[in-house]
Amino acid sequence: MNAHDRNLGAQDLAKLHYGDGDYAVLRPGRHVLCAVTGQKIPLEQLRYWSAELQEAYAGPTEALKRWQETR
Repeated sequence: MNAHDRNLGAQDLAKLHYGDGDYAVLRPGRHVLCAVTGQKIPLEQLRYWSAELQEAYAGPTEALKRWQETR
């Protein structure tokens, strides 16, 4: 799969399973949505997520905010 593949689906929204240090692609796509802001995060820029909550974050600020909300 790469950015030039045409079979990614109408919205290019990927579905991932988040692990402790990596993630598995369950449905190919180009981006996921930040659980805090709703911002599109291209997969190549995805660096922050929660394996426990199974959600992605746009950056460290959003990850910290969600962590504080759940503790």
